[in-house]
Amino acid sequence: MDGENIQDESGLGSDFDDDFDPLTGKDDPELPTNRYLDRELSWLAFNQRVLELAEDPLLPVLERANFLAIFSSNLDEFFMVRVAGLKRRILTGLAVPTNIGTAPQDALSDISAMAHVLQDRHARAFQDLVSPAMMAAGIHIATWDSLDEADHRSLRDYFSNQIFPVLMPLAVDPVHPFPYISGLSLNLAVRVRNSKTGKQEFARLKVPTMLPRFVRVDRREGFDNVRFIMLEDLIANHLGDLFPGMDILEHHVFRVTRNEDVEIEEDETENLIKALEKELLRRRFGPPIRLEITEDMDEVTLGLLVRELDVTEQEVYRLPAPLDLGGLFDLRVDRPDLRYVKHVPTTAVQLLAPEPNAEPDIFSSIARRDILLHHPYESFATSVQAFLEQAAADPDVLAIKQTLYRTSGDSPIVEALIAAAESGKQVLALVEIKARFDEQANISWARKLEKSGVHVVYGLVGLKTHCKLALVVRNENGVLRHYSHIGTGNYNPKTSRLYEDLGLLTADPQVGKDLTRLFNELSGYAIEKKFKRLLVAPLHLRRGLLKAINQETQAALDGKPSGIRIKVNSMVDEAIIDALYRASQARVPVEVWVRGICSLTPGLPGVSETIKVRSILGRYLEHSRIFSFHNGGDTQVYIGSADMMHRNLDRRVEALVRLVDPDHLTEIDGLFNRAMDDRTASWWLDNTGEWTRHHLDDSGKPLDDMQDRLMQQISRRVRPTGRR
Repeated sequence: MDGENIQDESGLGSDFDDDFDPLTGKDDPELPTNRYLDRELSWLAFNQRVLELAEDPLLPVLERANFLAIFSSNLDEFFMVRVAGLKRRILTGLAVPTNIGTAPQDALSDISAMAHVLQDRHARAFQDLVSPAMMAAGIHIATWDSLDEADHRSLRDYFSNQIFPVLMPLAVDPVHPFPYISGLSLNLAVRVRNSKTGKQEFARLKVPTMLPRFVRVDRREGFDNVRFIMLEDLIANHLGDLFPGMDILEHHVFRVTRNEDVEIEEDETENLIKALEKELLRRRFGPPIRLEITEDMDEVTLGLLVRELDVTEQEVYRLPAPLDLGGLFDLRVDRPDLRYVKHVPTTAVQLLAPEPNAEPDIFSSIARRDILLHHPYESFATSVQAFLEQAAADPDVLAIKQTLYRTSGDSPIVEALIAAAESGKQVLALVEIKARFDEQANISWARKLEKSGVHVVYGLVGLKTHCKLALVVRNENGVLRHYSHIGTGNYNPKTSRLYEDLGLLTADPQVGKDLTRLFNELSGYAIEKKFKRLLVAPLHLRRGLLKAINQETQAALDGKPSGIRIKVNSMVDEAIIDALYRASQARVPVEVWVRGICSLTPGLPGVSETIKVRSILGRYLEHSRIFSFHNGGDTQVYIGSADMMHRNLDRRVEALVRLVDPDHLTEIDGLFNRAMDDRTASWWLDNTGEWTRHHLDDSGKPLDDMQDRLMQQISRRVRPTGRR
């Protein structure tokens, strides 16, 4: 939840689900028709939970500012994808299924109403809560009018030397048509009057994105007492330099959000990359779907913007300044005392060398037993990254095969694959170039991989490859051995420090065979319908989960112990939800731990009375997916990449791996016990669709922070002899 493309992982996507077949959610006459919560409103409720963290005075103030930025970034992508997709469907007359049975236009109105309330609350949270708290801590967001003449002189010099040369005022008149307004750009709408003729004119001025949004007022100030002025405020107070000889009548900030979804009919194009690059160019010019304006904007200026941008009244959001609080990501203040206490991930105990000065041998460690990794509490760099780097350098490694969905452009993962290919190893990289908002970056480094000799493939037509898999084939005394990694998160060293994820390192030959078959299917023409330790979408992951849920249901009906525990980012799929309802009707205890969207309604009389739904948000983005079934006492646990959404189960290649080590099953059980404990800070979902935060006990003391507790617990794990 750091604002870096987190929405594709949290349930956003343009692909609406039009067709319902008996497997993916036929109506069950024994279940009420209003049993699903609306997915769009549920997503907005998730973002409200993010906002509640920003409003929490018990959190460090710069972390609260960061949560305000996350809220803003999240909402931007929600409009660019989900709202834009819904509006497109309405305008083109395509079917728009909704979970609550309302007409599509009514659904859009409900979303708009809730979004208006949340955006206003978000702006007030900065104005009334976070900004005053920052000020009390010595960080001031000043306005031009609050500064003295000495400050003005200093800032005028900065404006003249650093800002003025890059500004581009664009006039609007019969010779100059209304300019294109790029999506998410911050702009000044300026109305001026010719002092000689008295004629009024309009101009648009874009706030440059390459300049710091927060300008230091006086760099001589100490670290514990600093002042900033917003870039748009500084520009607005120097408009006379940009329009000499004109009277400045009005100036107001505005911002446009456009439809930036990408649509490609893969079966109708011969070159996916070229088609995608063309579509990415078109994305920039998508129609506007939201206009944010400052609350002081006059009606004349607003009327002009509404008319030229062709937006409806419902799409106008009048807010207190400043707009685009996502800019708070750029507030660079060196104040560790105002942030979470720094946490340094520990190396997984099983990957440490037994002696302090010995070089760790990752392959030997994996060969001894399966290793369950928990990031970011355990280091990604010294586990997954080191695994691939060691494989690239090891002369006994013959081949490396890996999926790449999102990674950083300068990723050591990419560099390791390049090094392996250049050293003569067989290297296959299955790159998903359709990862939302990372498409151009993925194309760039996919080409870099190809130039180095890596075999780059782009998966199966019509399916996104979302699974997180790596397979290393090693020659050990003439015998080929497979070393595998199956994870819940991307191979991205940057986000691995912010996202909570699980990963399994294993030398189990059965997993190696499963991955070999799966990679062959993805890169060639093999069709493998069954795997031993994997559940793979779209062929049989859904069926496998439904079978496991139904087995728990039957066990409960037979009077035997039963139980289902699921952790996901999103719970939307009707077939899965209905199966959980039927399990609850049979009195199966069902615990659902969800970060984002949840269309499942707990606590419905006669339907879901045994279902408990909790959500945990904090310093790390909860991102792992876990599926645990009692299974008659022989607990079955899977981890992997799939959320419970139609797209994940039907239109993506996803993979879950079954955990078999008893210690790993115990660890997963402990995670659920802690997450569902009433003494753990979390949000609880009720049968009206409302989420209620439980973070204080009856005496007003904070409840247990699960993420803090895990940091302490994992860092104290027993080290090998001689290690700390």
